[in-house]
Amino acid sequence: MPAAPLVLVVAAALLDGAGRVLLAQRPPGKSMAGLWEFPGGKVAPGETPEAALVRELHEELGVTVDPKVLVPGTFASHSYNDFNLLMPLYLCRTWGGVPRGQENQELAWVGVNDLDRYPMPPADLPLIPILRRLL
Repeated sequence: MPAAPLVLVVAAALLDGAGRVLLAQRPPGKSMAGLWEFPGGKVAPGETPEAALVRELHEELGVTVDPKVLVPGTFASHSYNDFNLLMPLYLCRTWGGVPRGQENQELAWVGVNDLDRYPMPPADLPLIPILRRLL
């Protein structure tokens, strides 16, 4: 049996002045539609995780982020049925523009103690207690 491919996905915990984290709901038509996640996406070949995150945040939320403000927070590793996921999570407190769902996805600003009230993909769940400790 061949090994499942490794997929590198990068995500951000955008933090507002009230200590809330931005979550995005996966839109209809995508895998795991309806679940809430930290914004981000796949790292393209030859792309750094930071460059991918800057690109994804602009595509998904319409915000601009200077890669210098991205602070490595933690990471998640999860095995799905057909691939293994590795997901660095960066903390971001500064960006340009107002986050808006550019792909018709719902957004929610959520207090860290309320994150577990939002159904998330399995890979995101272990990030919640770590974020609580970091913040």
